[in-house]
Amino acid sequence: MQTLYKNIRIVDDTQDFIGCILVENGIITKVAEQIDEPAFEILGAYWIYNSNFVVRDFTGEEVVLMPAFTDLHAHFRDPGFTHKEDLETGCQAAIKGGYTAVNLMPNTLPVCSSLKQVREIEERARKISEITVNQTLSMTKDLEGVDFNHLKKLEKNEILFVTDDGKGVQDDAVMKRIFEICKEKNITVMSHAEDAKYSATDMRKAENEMTRRDIELFKEVTGKGGGKQKAESRMEMGGLHFCHVSTKEAMKMVVEAQNEGFNVTCEVTPHHLFTTGEAANHYRVNPPLREQEDIDTLIEAIQNGNVLAIATDHAPHTAEEKEKGAPGMIGLELAFPLCYTKLVKGGFLTLSQLVKLLSTNPSAFMKLNKGKIVEGMNAEFVIAELNREFKIDVAPMASKSKNTPFNGVAVFGEIIETIF
Repeated sequence: MQTLYKNIRIVDDTQDFIGCILVENGIITKVAEQIDEPAFEILGAYWIYNSNFVVRDFTGEEVVLMPAFTDLHAHFRDPGFTHKEDLETGCQAAIKGGYTAVNLMPNTLPVCSSLKQVREIEERARKISEITVNQTLSMTKDLEGVDFNHLKKLEKNEILFVTDDGKGVQDDAVMKRIFEICKEKNITVMSHAEDAKYSATDMRKAENEMTRRDIELFKEVTGKGGGKQKAESRMEMGGLHFCHVSTKEAMKMVVEAQNEGFNVTCEVTPHHLFTTGEAANHYRVNPPLREQEDIDTLIEAIQNGNVLAIATDHAPHTAEEKEKGAPGMIGLELAFPLCYTKLVKGGFLTLSQLVKLLSTNPSAFMKLNKGKIVEGMNAEFVIAELNREFKIDVAPMASKSKNTPFNGVAVFGEIIETIF
C-alpha cells in the first residue's frame, strides 16, 4: 500500500515548505515539492484505478503536517491507579494530542521496580495500541530510596532510563552508586530534583539543592568534562537527565554542566512555560508553577539549545484528589496548542524549532526511527490547523482525568489528525 500526501505544508526540524510525501508500508519513501501519482494502470483493454495507491490532496487546506510527537515524561497510572488513567485511555489521549510515542514513569502500584514488570507493561500496551510505549524502571525498589540491587542485574543497554520520578533519592551514597551502575550499564538517569528537607517550606530551594547535588555526584562519578559539546552528543545513553526543570537557578546549573562538557540534559514542561503560578491561581503541580523571570530563563535556554525536549509530565488525577491537594495536571492533549501559542505565536521560536523539541530530539533520545520527514523514517505524522483560535475544552478529551488550569483558555494550534 502506498499513500501520497499532496500539496500540504510540511514542517520538521530542518525544513518548512509546501510539498508531497510518498509513504509505502508505513515508511517514508520520497519527499519532494512535487510527486506524480500513477492514477491508472492497464489491464487488458481497460484502464483501471490503482487501488493500492491512495492520494490525499490538501490543496486549499490551511493545515500543516509535522512528524508526530514523542513524550519523554508521562504517567498512565497503570497498574494500581486506573481510576485516574490506564494504558488504553492514556494511549488515546496521546494520539489525540499528536503523540505516537510515550515514556512512562514507574510510580505505579506496584512500583515498576523489576525488568519483568517493565516488559509486562510494554507488552500489555502493544496489545492495546500501536503507539510506542516505553516503560521506565525505578532507580530504587518501591521508590523508597534505599535498595538498588535490581539495577545490578541489568544487562548493558537493556533499558533506556531509570528514575524515581515523584521523589528524589535523598541519600547521597545511594545516588552515587546508582550513577556508577548506570554508567557501567549505559543507562540514563532521569532525576526528579527535589530535596525533601525543603519540600514543605521552600519548593524552589528543594529543586535547586537537589539539582546541585545530582550534578556534583554525576561529575564525581563520570570524571572530567570534555569541553562544550554539541547538543546531539548529549543524547548518548549513560547521562543525567533532569525532568521538568522549572527554576532559573536549576536551569543555569544545567547549562553550566553542559558547557563544562558533561552529558547532562533536561526537559521543560508546557505548563512551566505557559504561565506563572499567580496567573494560574496557584494551581498545584510539582514542581510548582514559577515566576516570569523563571519562564524567561527557560525560554532563553530553549533558544540556546540547552533544553533537549518539551515533555508533558501528564499527571492525571480525579476531581476529588485535586480538591485534597494532589499535585499535577494532564498534558498530552494540551501540549502542542499551549507551546505553539506561547512560543511560536509569541515570537520566541519558529515552528521547526518547536518540532525539534516535541518530536525530533525526544524521538532520537528514545532511539526511535521517527521525528523527521525524510526518506527511511517511519510515517508517523500529525496534522494541525494553526491559524484558528479556539478555547480549550476538557469535556471531550480522551483522558479519564480533566485536571488542568487551562480549561477555557484561548489558544492556537489545534490537532486535526494523528497518522501512524
